[in-house]
Amino acid sequence: MTSTTGTILKTDRLGRVRRTREQKEAVLDEFERSGLSGPKFAVLAGVPYQTFATWLQRRKKKSVSMVPKTAAVHWVEAVVESKTAAPAMTVRLPGGATLEISSEAQARLAAQLLAHLAAC
Repeated sequence: MTSTTGTILKTDRLGRVRRTREQKEAVLDEFERSGLSGPKFAVLAGVPYQTFATWLQRRKKKSVSMVPKTAAVHWVEAVVESKTAAPAMTVRLPGGATLEISSEAQARLAAQLLAHLAAC
């Protein structure tokens, strides 16, 4: 067994520290408050970076799966242009794709498309 700051940590046969789910969550909560990069925080927390990155990835995956798909919001840039007779809106997406929207029906379709892209 290993002791650090008064807490007894269990180890396996290879000497790796085994942490409870609550301990992992506490480390990840502290990371989110710290403002440090992942590698720097992992060193300070005494956790191998690859292990820390796996914890973080699992937490993010779990939090995404717990949020209803319709509740996820991703902001995109929308620009209203008046070059045509009908008011139009151009939505520029992160990969360079654009949507030209000039009617309410197109706006509904664009909203469905953006919701689908956000879910991917």
